[in-house]
Amino acid sequence: MIWRAVFYWVLATVALSVGIALILAIQKSGSVSVPDWPNAVRPGDLSPKHAFLSNQCETCHTPYRGIEASSCILCHAGDATLLARQSTAFHATIQSCSNCHIEHQAGVRPIRMDHDALIAIGRKSQLADSRSAAPREESLDCFACHSNRSPHRDLFGKQCAECHATSSWKIAGYQHPSAASTDCVQCHQAPPSHYMGHFHMISKRVALQEHARVEQCHLCHQTDSWNAIRGVGWYKHH
Repeated sequence: MIWRAVFYWVLATVALSVGIALILAIQKSGSVSVPDWPNAVRPGDLSPKHAFLSNQCETCHTPYRGIEASSCILCHAGDATLLARQSTAFHATIQSCSNCHIEHQAGVRPIRMDHDALIAIGRKSQLADSRSAAPREESLDCFACHSNRSPHRDLFGKQCAECHATSSWKIAGYQHPSAASTDCVQCHQAPPSHYMGHFHMISKRVALQEHARVEQCHLCHQTDSWNAIRGVGWYKHH
């Protein structure tokens, strides 16, 4: 039994030594210094645009620390198109990439929008500034990314999280103003056709409202659906 214990001890020592030697060699000379090392440890293929880095693990991975934002920024900081778009300009200061951009999924596009990750980053920033931690969604600057999709035309301010949640933009329990309301234009904008001849030649005549103006939505439309025309019923012609 003693010789068997000695054998396993020697085997474990050799395996540990080889492992340490491999790690030191890779750390010193890069993953290419050990033949087929990347193929042995790679969890999956990189996306097509990153495929050229398949055998250069250390380009993205830092020993003992994993993937750091600085590795991504080194290549992507000059992406003028990304930074010029209002909805993606936040990448200039986010300083965190791997939460939303997940690699080694072969042909899958490495983008998974994760609001929880952005919330965590926002809360960490607030704590670093010695401010009290805000509720989850309030640490997000929703308007910075979504203002180009806002239908409110700034009527409700920029604090989207007061009404909306990250799981859905729909507001549970939302009650539309009274069906007798005549201020529809405050929130709703007419389609382009209403500002052309189509409104005068067809829309007004269908609704039997020959003297209606574009901003008088309530004369033709009803609150349950824009296509429910008063006195006519369901009518969709756009």
